[in-house]
Amino acid sequence: MEQTATTRESDHGAAAARDHGVATRGAATRVALLEAAREVFVTRGFAEAGVTDVVRRAEASVGSLYHHFSGKADLYLTLFEEFQQRQTQRTWDAVQAARAAGETDPMPQFLAGARAYLEGCLDERDLAALFLRGDAPPGFEVTMRDRLRQWARRTAALFEHEDALVVVVTGALAAVVQEVTLSEDPVAARRMVEEALVLIGGIRRP
Repeated sequence: MEQTATTRESDHGAAAARDHGVATRGAATRVALLEAAREVFVTRGFAEAGVTDVVRRAEASVGSLYHHFSGKADLYLTLFEEFQQRQTQRTWDAVQAARAAGETDPMPQFLAGARAYLEGCLDERDLAALFLRGDAPPGFEVTMRDRLRQWARRTAALFEHEDALVVVVTGALAAVVQEVTLSEDPVAARRMVEEALVLIGGIRRP
């Protein structure tokens, strides 16, 4: 029997609704797997964590994990990339806010972005610390170096390529990130943020 136009439209709508439901469940599963991986890696470390630990915590299946990720290292790297995206957005927003407020000097702009980055490290301290402890997939140090080079290039553009100044301020901030993130004392870490930003802000062009 030939389908009517209304029937065909109804079937199409039902199929679209099913596809949407599948996509929504898939996205929710991916988020659950990443949240579980974060908890497992932070608690047990990357090397000691297993795929079964992640899927058990996520209440998912091994098959669903391998549908979304290639394995444990991919979970780790995805967590890192998404954290870096949030950090980039935080620093960008802070620099733009400083400019919108009328700040034209690159140093205060840099300090606004640096503060936002450090606040992000404190707000997501467990995850930030995970990436600094050295317990990572093979080759992760190359990814970290690439990120540092990207950061230095963005800072160089802010300071109009004053190379020596860029090396000093980015090197100083990298050291502060390490100390603040790995500190066991949140109060002392926040105090270090304030003191370090004052010191970095005092660096002057040669």
